[in-house]
Amino acid sequence: MLAQNWCLLIELHGRIEAHVERALQAEHGLSVREFGLLEVLSRQYSGGGGHLRMGEVAEAVMLSRSAATRLVSRMEDRGLLSRYLCPDDRRGIYTEVSPAGLELLERARPTNDAALRQALDEASRRPELVPLVEVVRTL
Repeated sequence: MLAQNWCLLIELHGRIEAHVERALQAEHGLSVREFGLLEVLSRQYSGGGGHLRMGEVAEAVMLSRSAATRLVSRMEDRGLLSRYLCPDDRRGIYTEVSPAGLELLERARPTNDAALRQALDEASRRPELVPLVEVVRTL
């Protein structure tokens, strides 16, 4: 039973992520990971220690450090993020959202929210997913 429930959770996640990915790509040229990174970084404050180090970025978007570095590099090339050396530890690199990244995030949030609602509505048509959908909706 536990394994079945786990498989249902994975299925729900996959359905939601695929639906949101298509919507974000079509409307804003963003992947789910890119949107997630902009969202996480937008909640950081300016000033010393207020941004995430690359290891924290990787953890926040559930990627390996090398994959997170590639993601940040691609987004930096698009002008959505910037990186700078930690003033206290020259080995540390912080990442922050650029004004263009914040603007894109604001435009993409309604698309993300609508796609999430649509994905949950579609998933709730499968009786075995209904309890999980309800949990997600109440969080």
